[in-house]
Amino acid sequence: MIKGVIFDMDGLLINSEPLWQEAEIETFTKVGVPLTKEMTKETMGLRVDEVVEHWFSRYPWKEPSKKEIGEKIIKRVIELIKNKGMARKGVKEIIGFFTNQNIPIAIASSSQMEIIDAVLEKLSIRQHFKVIYSAENEPYGKPHPGVYITTVKKLNINPEQCLAFEDSPNGVLAAKAAKVKCIAVPDEMVKDNKTFSIADMVIDSLRDFRSEYLKQF
Repeated sequence: MIKGVIFDMDGLLINSEPLWQEAEIETFTKVGVPLTKEMTKETMGLRVDEVVEHWFSRYPWKEPSKKEIGEKIIKRVIELIKNKGMARKGVKEIIGFFTNQNIPIAIASSSQMEIIDAVLEKLSIRQHFKVIYSAENEPYGKPHPGVYITTVKKLNINPEQCLAFEDSPNGVLAAKAAKVKCIAVPDEMVKDNKTFSIADMVIDSLRDFRSEYLKQF
């Protein structure tokens, strides 16, 4: 029986992947990384410091520092969220459903807390979440399960009693590695990725979730 639900954030609750793409391409191009939209698929779901490290290892630059590049990306993403951010279809409905069922919900995101705060403010949904947790507080981001393991502990339930919603392959890997049941809602950019086959269920959109699906877990 499901006693807690954990949502990823980027690309799942908010249509932010295009915003991350814009911020990353804009920032990395300035330091000589020939980043394209297609290339950004490689790092979807990773923490920004891990994204920076990924591209630095392939196209090293002298300055600014990796930390500064990460900070520039974060700052730009927050600007774009405030100006362009839009909720994914079905977000308000699915949050309302679990709230009405008295099932506590949480966020487990690879994004920094300042980005999480910007999204929650933009979508006006902060009050619904019992736990809001960022992988910036973990030694490793997704696909490492740490962010899920900690979030489950904060919900004070067993991982087998928890259901996650994820839109990226790295997120699905993290949830399953933490022994959490997972419904994948693949982002359009990576919907053909075979990793989604390890999810317990795959749906096209949050609005496609049905109450009877809970009986399957």
